Amino acid sequence: MFDEMRRVSSPTGATLALYGVTASGEERGIVLLSHGLSEHAARYERFATFLATRGFHVYAHDHRGHGLTTAPDAPLGRFSARDGVANVVRDVCAIRDLAAEEHPGLPIVLFGHSMGGLIALNTVEAEPSLFDGVAVWNSNFNPGIAGRGGQAILAIEKMLKGSDVPSGLLPQLTFATWGKSISGGKTPFDWLSHDEAEVAKYIADPLCGFDASVSLWIDLFSMAYGGASAAQLARLSPMLPVHLVGGGEDPATNRARETAWLAKRMETCGMRDVTTRIYPTMRHETLNDVGREAAMADFAGWCERVCAQQNTAKV
Repeated sequence: MFDEMRRVSSPTGATLALYGVTASGEERGIVLLSHGLSEHAARYERFATFLATRGFHVYAHDHRGHGLTTAPDAPLGRFSARDGVANVVRDVCAIRDLAAEEHPGLPIVLFGHSMGGLIALNTVEAEPSLFDGVAVWNSNFNPGIAGRGGQAILAIEKMLKGSDVPSGLLPQLTFATWGKSISGGKTPFDWLSHDEAEVAKYIADPLCGFDASVSLWIDLFSMAYGGASAAQLARLSPMLPVHLVGGGEDPATNRARETAWLAKRMETCGMRDVTTRIYPTMRHETLNDVGREAAMADFAGWCERVCAQQNTAKV
């Protein structure tokens, strides 16, 4: 179970809603969780509790424009009026610094799902010395020509109606299209998971499923194209441990083809410790899909290996 929610002040001016679980037994390291678009950190309680049983202190906060985090320039669905990517990255680093202060000397792994994966990789690239490993699950860093079309649409929407209002077209081109791609789907959100109970929870959650603003979509494309650029990947140590996960039935990542693309991209750029797991029958939310226990255990094993290496190196 998550401990009682805390409110943490970030240097960006945001008040971050922070959840956490203290490691049980021998402590191995720290895992920071970065959630996806149109959801919030409290949905990761089961995963965090599991990781705590394996010796990891877990921290999970609501990003700007999501959940219970507040900021003067970040209403629901927007990172900030300007410098959205920089601000969301600084917020992550603020939580990282808090975790390091509360548990000094332990290795720190940054985990991100979907949008959270975009944030995670961009954060590690911005501050490579602060993290000992990064996990990117169910994220698309290769939007391709369709993504450029999306950026053009967003530029027109911004010009016509501003950037602080929901995009009218991007939700139709993403969430709605992904929902329609599921054969026999019972709800518009079956693309998230085979587990009907988990899909129902998402639909019933008032903090999930909202339409993102024009500016937030612009920020997402910026992170996707920028995060996988050769220049940004070159900022990382070739030996940085990376854990990539995709679902073979996930329309948001082109059935995990973009996960495989990112793995190849990283290896081409000289990264030597990239672990890739494709779960053929899973959809977008690996942590909420049928078979999640195996994926969680696999990640915990990877974390144990990464933290053991770091702890040994510090002796």
